[in-house]
Amino acid sequence: MIKEWLEKIEASSSLEVLENIRIEILGKKGVLTAQFAKMKDVPNEQKKAFAQNLNEQKTKVHEALENKKTLLMAIALNEQLKAEHIDVTKFNSTAKTAAFHPVLDTMDKITTYFQNLNFSVEEGPLVEDDFHNFEALNLPKYHPARDMQDTFYCKDGAVLRTHTSPVQIRTMMSVKPPIRMIAPGNVFRKDFDITHTPMFNQIEGLVVDAEDKISFANLKHVMVEFLQHMFGDVEVRFRPSFFPFTEPSAEVDISCIFCEGKGCRVCSHTGWLEVLGCGIVDENVFKAVGYKDVSGYAFGLGIERFAMLIHKIGDLRSLFDSDIRLLGQFR
Repeated sequence: MIKEWLEKIEASSSLEVLENIRIEILGKKGVLTAQFAKMKDVPNEQKKAFAQNLNEQKTKVHEALENKKTLLMAIALNEQLKAEHIDVTKFNSTAKTAAFHPVLDTMDKITTYFQNLNFSVEEGPLVEDDFHNFEALNLPKYHPARDMQDTFYCKDGAVLRTHTSPVQIRTMMSVKPPIRMIAPGNVFRKDFDITHTPMFNQIEGLVVDAEDKISFANLKHVMVEFLQHMFGDVEVRFRPSFFPFTEPSAEVDISCIFCEGKGCRVCSHTGWLEVLGCGIVDENVFKAVGYKDVSGYAFGLGIERFAMLIHKIGDLRSLFDSDIRLLGQFR
């Protein structure tokens, strides 16, 4: 009998067939199980030999089942691997790689530049209160310059921040000078045309130190080096301007990168492109945060503006359309 069982186990061709054989021999109603049930009818003097014989048969069957199971599982695994095999030669070896979005790529380049100058990167909330977004920046209530911001107001009086300058206020209120920081992030204004969107990205910078360590000359040097790093060998000029939170203030232009300063449609035939604003921090801003006997300079720029100039993109809105035809050009 044992020889017949072992031959059936060895001849089994699948795990399913092997399991049926196991049940047939060792199951609750199996042949060997039925033999063990006859123990009660065997004379006492024969029980030891009878039980020993059955146990030897059971051990041999178990060993045969386990060995065959291991073999069949290995065969099944190989068949599965063959069925799931991937022919890598079917893939296009010229598959195109992904790329950073031009806005994120530009932001990373600017952030890295200032980090290399030992500027820290600070963040703040997108929804701001009136104090941090306006009053601490020398924009008291009813100040006419507030109209320049095109602000989104919430019902509770909060606002979607119109610039990242509130991060500068929060930083100054939490640490003592000296400060060297930039604040990149989303800002919101009610504009929408080929050069404006309701949500866009800014990076604003702030340097604060003792009065004798800060001057407009420091600011000019940093801005010129930065703009020539981003746009190459361009000329840089500073024009007097007005910002409530800096005095004196300046708008900064670069020679047109499209016509090399000769005059074209992009630069309105002036030969210059406006790229950022800057200035010496107004004393009223320092009073709002409790600073005394310090000086500082600040600057701010739009990331999309830089991305459009660097990549020569004509319509700002195309940067937010997620058009693969446009994004595919930046691999």
